Amino acid sequence: MHDIGLTALDLGLRGAASGLFTMMVLVLIRLRPGNCQAVLGLAMSAGGAGFAVATAPFVPPSTFWWTLPILSAQPVVFWLWARAAFDDDFALKPWHGAVWLAVIILGFTASLSWPMWPLVTKICAKGLSVAAVAFSLLALVQTVRTWRDDLIARRRLLRVAVLVLNLGFIIVVAGPALLPIPGHELGLAANTGGLGSFISAFTLCTLAILASWNLFGANAATALPTPAILAAAGVGEPQGAQVGAGERPAVAPLLLRRLDQLMTVERIYRREGLSIGGLAAELNVPEYRLRQAINEGLGYRNFNAFLNRYRLEDAKSALADPSQREVPVLTIAIDAGFQSIGPFNRAFKTATGMTPTEFRRQALAGGADAPTDLRIRQGD
Repeated sequence: MHDIGLTALDLGLRGAASGLFTMMVLVLIRLRPGNCQAVLGLAMSAGGAGFAVATAPFVPPSTFWWTLPILSAQPVVFWLWARAAFDDDFALKPWHGAVWLAVIILGFTASLSWPMWPLVTKICAKGLSVAAVAFSLLALVQTVRTWRDDLIARRRLLRVAVLVLNLGFIIVVAGPALLPIPGHELGLAANTGGLGSFISAFTLCTLAILASWNLFGANAATALPTPAILAAAGVGEPQGAQVGAGERPAVAPLLLRRLDQLMTVERIYRREGLSIGGLAAELNVPEYRLRQAINEGLGYRNFNAFLNRYRLEDAKSALADPSQREVPVLTIAIDAGFQSIGPFNRAFKTATGMTPTEFRRQALAGGADAPTDLRIRQGD
């Protein structure tokens, strides 16, 4: 394809991406959500629109340098957004803000030191490229690490866009800055036109399309970060809630009964290394049907949360059994299907509000305040 045609496609893709990102920003501002998923989605959308414009062909280089301090922190925002979008237990911490601020300061240093200390600018620019690659890789790890257990179809598709965008960003934008050969000589520089700029525009547009589909599409309440956004705005259903029966495909009752039989009677959740693929094989159904049944039929967002419901009930029963008073907590956790004590303690504390030891002490004491029910958050 001729350079003129490639540049025209590049500009068109960037225009579409910036338009979609801007539309998402306006919707999120109107809803005024206060949760981290929505805040990070707002920041990511605004940064995506700005990056699409600032790195476009024919845009003066001075525009990029003026916007560099803010755009330089977008990999941090994107990493945090990926954490919030794909990890239901994620919560923003003060150190996350400190990391973002540190990259912003590095960007300002690179931008403002250019007239007097070009060497400082060069070092800071390399540091920004290293940070960009590092946070893009962290986002990749987050995207892949929990992919297998994700039960939400839209969110699994959104992960594809995140993978594509991060790989494209590393190859086209951040990676060439770390090479001894200038990126424009390889045809990979993002803001000089050509193949590199086109790839950058394509990956941005891909993410914008899927992110907007996730936000505005039908049945969007089943995907992140939309449920939290709508819940915060008082619209739709809260996070983890099921979609109305008339809005989702019917889940076969027979499959749900067979699944319940496996979990409650055969206690297959105790099997070491049980995966959703293994459970689907036991039920002799395609994996996608089992995902749909657990997500849309039972309201769970990820497979581990589904397994933990049964594992924690099993552990709670053992901890409250006087005949198992001397059995170590670790043994009970392993018998229930957990691989180690750390995940068991965290899941138990989240579900019951107390540690396993505290629960056992209170249950065996038989006091009036002894817990009688295990509170499981199905949406986690």
